[in-house]
Amino acid sequence: MDWLDALQHLRTAGLPGVLVTVTEVRGHAPREAGAKMVVGAGGAWDSVGGGNLEATVVERARVLLTTGATSPETMVFPLHEHATVEHGRQCCGGVVSVLLEPQRARPAVAVFGVGHVGHELARVLSRLPLHLHLVDSREGQLDPARLADVTDGTAQVHVHAVPAPETVLAALPARAHVLIMSHDHAEDLILCDAALRRGDLGTVGLIGSSAKWSRFRVRLREEGHDDAALDRVACPIGLPGIPGKAPAVIAVSVAADLLRTLTDSGDLPTA
Repeated sequence: MDWLDALQHLRTAGLPGVLVTVTEVRGHAPREAGAKMVVGAGGAWDSVGGGNLEATVVERARVLLTTGATSPETMVFPLHEHATVEHGRQCCGGVVSVLLEPQRARPAVAVFGVGHVGHELARVLSRLPLHLHLVDSREGQLDPARLADVTDGTAQVHVHAVPAPETVLAALPARAHVLIMSHDHAEDLILCDAALRRGDLGTVGLIGSSAKWSRFRVRLREEGHDDAALDRVACPIGLPGIPGKAPAVIAVSVAADLLRTLTDSGDLPTA
């Protein structure tokens, strides 16, 4: 596949990559300015010139991926017989400048329960660059017509109409952010239990009052979860101090709190 298809492939798979662009060419070089390639952890697509230049770029791109770098870098390659090389000489005679731009993987957010609040929350989150999982045991809540104002946004929306939503939770990628707001408190409890058993999720939020969470803590402690695990669940959710119980108010508050978390952690790409 070419570099553009490769970028889309990585985005769909939720994987990071590095976009490499030849930004300047002076003299003779194997590729012209504007040539691009994409480097992922498990492959590279297209070419910026082959030889030592490309091998060195791929090597550096993999370092950026491993370290989780977010800032772009420029590399300059003299292509003559006296240049220092590690992967064979290129004697075209020119000088090539290359820009390496890390492309962060889009974060994953899962909303369990697409009722009034869940739908409003999905509408807001769908405008952000992320993988948005919408999960509900009631198939009608996920009707395409009902979600038309969600699926036309920036986010990649994954719809899961399943009788046992905890199976979706178990399959989410590591560091996914989970928001639990189903129509059934028993279902909420099952999802909280499943989320705590993962141990590798980003954040876990539960809609409801402090009284609801007090009851849940007792039940979850009976299931074997200690206080350290229980403290990973945020309940109530949303920014504190914002009054109102209307679905849109709650949704904006929850989305703003999540956006702050994603921004602070550097997990929210700009595109």
